[in-house]
Amino acid sequence: MEKIALVTGASRGIGKATALALARDGWTVHVNYIRSREAAEAVAAQTGGMAICADVSDGQAVSAMFEKIGPVDLLVNNAGIAGQIQFQDITDAQWNRYLGVNLGGARNTIQAVLPHMLHEKAGCIVNISSIWGLRGASCEVAYACTKAALVGLTRSLALELAPSHIRVNCVAPGVINTDMVQVLGQETLRDLAEQPPLGRLGTPEDVAHAVAFLASDKASFLTGQILAADGGFIV
Repeated sequence: MEKIALVTGASRGIGKATALALARDGWTVHVNYIRSREAAEAVAAQTGGMAICADVSDGQAVSAMFEKIGPVDLLVNNAGIAGQIQFQDITDAQWNRYLGVNLGGARNTIQAVLPHMLHEKAGCIVNISSIWGLRGASCEVAYACTKAALVGLTRSLALELAPSHIRVNCVAPGVINTDMVQVLGQETLRDLAEQPPLGRLGTPEDVAHAVAFLASDKASFLTGQILAADGGFIV
């Protein structure tokens, strides 16, 4: 029986690595993106799914996306935005955009997948949070707030959906060596690499393996869990 997954924000970085890891585990993976069409199509060519452009913060766009791809058995909420700005300088537009994408996007996609999952009394949802959602981050208040909210969403929804045998878990990555963090500069990245007890930055594949485990039958008794893939940073 074919297993269908959707990974949001999957044209690069953690999302791309996750889509490829799931495909290796036998999933047909649809690849959501917002700008990088060619990159998303290249990923989808390897995962057997469709590359679908949709801004997850837009509920109508998400509905249109699911009209194209149909029901899914696994949803990975990876799409997100990040950036450094002091709290007093955050504009209403910036604040609402962080909330809209990082938290509202998860809400929109989860509401879209639930009718099928509830009907089948089966399904799996994995949200991508961050260690900054667990411990906070100076100059990243908006980002950290949304990632902390995903932790609350995961735990609460896991309780609500457990009677329907739908599992909801979360991966909280540490500092992962992606394009998003390269803008910090090599000196900062060297400092960040020294902070985790394991003494290195994470890779997108490190996070992807954690997601693939939570999506697998090996994790069939796990729900409501927050798995920190952070090299021991917050131990």
